[in-house]
Amino acid sequence: MIFSFFGFRKRRIKKSDISLDEILLDSSNLPAFNTGRMEGKLEQPIGKRNIVAVGLLFLIVVSVFGWKLFTLQIVNGAAFAERSKQNGLLDTLIVAERGVVRDRNGELLAWNEVDQTGEYNFPVRAYSDRQGLGQVIGYVSYPQKDTSGFYFREEYLGRTGIEESFDTLLAGKNGHQLVESTVHGEVISEHVIDVPQKGKDIELSLDAGLTEFMYQTISSSTKETGFRSGAGAIMDVQTGEILAMTSFPSYDPEILSDGDDVAAIAALNKDTRFPFLNKITGGVYIPGSIVKPFVAYAALAENVISPDKIIVSNGSISIPNPYNPSNPSIFNDWRAHGPMNMVKALAFSSDVYFYEIGGGFKDQPGLGILKIDEYMKLFGIGEKTGIPLFGEVSGTIPTPEWKRKTFDDDWRLGDTYFTSIGQYGFSVTPLQMLRAYAALANNGTLLQPQVIKDSSLVGTDLGLNQDDLAVVHQGIRETVIGEGGTVGVLRRNDVTIAAKSGTAELDSSDTYLNTWVAGYFPYEKPRYAFILFMEKGPYTNTVSAGRVMNKVFDWMTIHRPDYLLEEE
Repeated sequence: MIFSFFGFRKRRIKKSDISLDEILLDSSNLPAFNTGRMEGKLEQPIGKRNIVAVGLLFLIVVSVFGWKLFTLQIVNGAAFAERSKQNGLLDTLIVAERGVVRDRNGELLAWNEVDQTGEYNFPVRAYSDRQGLGQVIGYVSYPQKDTSGFYFREEYLGRTGIEESFDTLLAGKNGHQLVESTVHGEVISEHVIDVPQKGKDIELSLDAGLTEFMYQTISSSTKETGFRSGAGAIMDVQTGEILAMTSFPSYDPEILSDGDDVAAIAALNKDTRFPFLNKITGGVYIPGSIVKPFVAYAALAENVISPDKIIVSNGSISIPNPYNPSNPSIFNDWRAHGPMNMVKALAFSSDVYFYEIGGGFKDQPGLGILKIDEYMKLFGIGEKTGIPLFGEVSGTIPTPEWKRKTFDDDWRLGDTYFTSIGQYGFSVTPLQMLRAYAALANNGTLLQPQVIKDSSLVGTDLGLNQDDLAVVHQGIRETVIGEGGTVGVLRRNDVTIAAKSGTAELDSSDTYLNTWVAGYFPYEKPRYAFILFMEKGPYTNTVSAGRVMNKVFDWMTIHRPDYLLEEE
């Protein structure tokens, strides 16, 4: 079409005016033509059939969507509106399952069960029926809801023992789910949006059967002899693993976790024997003569006395009283032993011998209180052991500084004498003494006690003189096998034992006492150290802690004979 002065007119196109070859490139007129890259390909318009197909598909989708919208809003709109008023969508907590606790033999001690009462919608804790494990295992408090049904505490809370000390390991990670329910609480649908993760399982170093029997033996002995309470433990002298640990009286962890038996819980709280206390780690007691092997080693190491030097015990020693010269201070032995070298002094537990090497007497020099304090601490006595259980306490080794702070009084020679035999203000935990005896047994490595099986070894080489240590070993072996030794009750044919007994007076009126026994076995190649004490019994009692411990050895002979064997 072209313009003209007078209007428009069509231009006639001649067929010869233009050729298709002149407007399209091909391989004939362009040598570099690349057909692989689609050069020269003619664009074809979309076919009418394709357009119709796409249109039909779009129409179908719109129709389906429109119909669904119609049914939701018009047909069922009223019903769904009413349902939305009545139903609720709630983000609900899924409490993670707690890890289980087993003993060294795989026996379950703490695990999870479905709550049969319907009170809890999460697993509840169940505990072994074995006696004597309460303080060691501990208990838990459950997640708690307020009156509106919302959790103000979302996790289990470990309260004591293993449950508390290893809470972060036993506790899992809670999950969440969306719950749709009616106004009446009927659940319509549940959708987990965060899967809970179960806590880690724990395998203890404890032998539950051995621990239970030790507990039962202590329990029956207290009833027979009038002691108030007691405790005992056994430890591997090479690894520090605790094989048995128990305190009497104990408690049932399930009662405390459930919290329903109000009367039973009230009775436990009123019990003056402190059933919640782990006496092995958290109780401090006057040790008495079980400290004498460590005083003996100190005296040898400091060249205060030679092993063969004789000290004669006539039943007492007396020293001048500067405040009343006519009334000298007398320090009694528990009997007149006669001539004593160090081995015999340990075997017969001569107080006079240890008065003299501890504080000095006449021409016999003594260690002095500061050296006694130094060597007690060397063996970890009076200090925390580092056992991975909460609630451990230290204790007291009497010193001039301690007396000044406690009584605002000066230190006297008699104080050193009494400290040398484990009396006066001396207080220790049974675990400290157990660890110290383990250090004697393994020739000088002070171990950190462990309650988890196959824990990493943690210990300190004390650098002890082996010749001096051999004298101490001989002395506490003679305590068992020597004629008149104070722990002759532990002389056995099935296992060789080295041990030291102790009797601690609790007051000056000779009314009550504690009785101890500590040692290790087998003597030639020690594997285990042990401690057992009976608390606050009548002074006239004739049943020693050694006799109670001997029953434990009887049980091991039948049920755990492998513990009594020497390792090859």
